[in-house]
Amino acid sequence: MIEYTPVFTLTVDDHVMIAHSLQDEFFGPAQQLHGATLAIHASFERQGLDEHGVVMDIGLASELLAQVLQPLRYRNLDEHPDFVNKLSTTEVVVQHVALRLAEALPQWHGLRAVEVEAEEHPRARASVRIELDPQR
Repeated sequence: MIEYTPVFTLTVDDHVMIAHSLQDEFFGPAQQLHGATLAIHASFERQGLDEHGVVMDIGLASELLAQVLQPLRYRNLDEHPDFVNKLSTTEVVVQHVALRLAEALPQWHGLRAVEVEAEEHPRARASVRIELDPQR
């Protein structure tokens, strides 16, 4: 018999509408102010399940993601204090969201990672994974 401890993932989705410009010649026409709707997927990972048989409560996961996205909704990221002197690329935005999610987790979370993915359109997406201390 193979002994193993399965790793489980819970993913919740939301979206955020933003505006931004990417002020570098590298980005061509995206240097101009433009809007984007990012479909955000937040995944929470746990080795094994908690005492309730879940990775975490789906309602809590959805609420945390909505709270983290709220300050970005309908905002021009060029003017957002967290993006001053930063290019607000999709990669930078997912890192921002993942870090805020990790900070918002309850102290007893028991998770080993948070991963955030943003779909910029159906054929392009970026993601970041943050390893956590489950004993936090």
